[in-house]
Amino acid sequence: MVNVTVSVPENLKQRMERLKGINWSEVARNAFEEAARRQERLSAANAIKRLREKSGPGWSGAREVRKWRDAGR
Repeated sequence: MVNVTVSVPENLKQRMERLKGINWSEVARNAFEEAARRQERLSAANAIKRLREKSGPGWSGAREVRKWRDAGR
């Protein structure tokens, strides 16, 4: 694992110090992981949207699969 330095306001640091028993590194890791996951999903959704716009109206995934299956026979 690598270390990352995070800056927080002084009042938040004081509140964190009063709350014993919380693994703040774990909290930060979870928050970073969730933010990365959310951004990756957004990027994937945007890529899918661009592909759909490119394919034009009337395109059907089912028809495309059928076409390729029939071509293989």
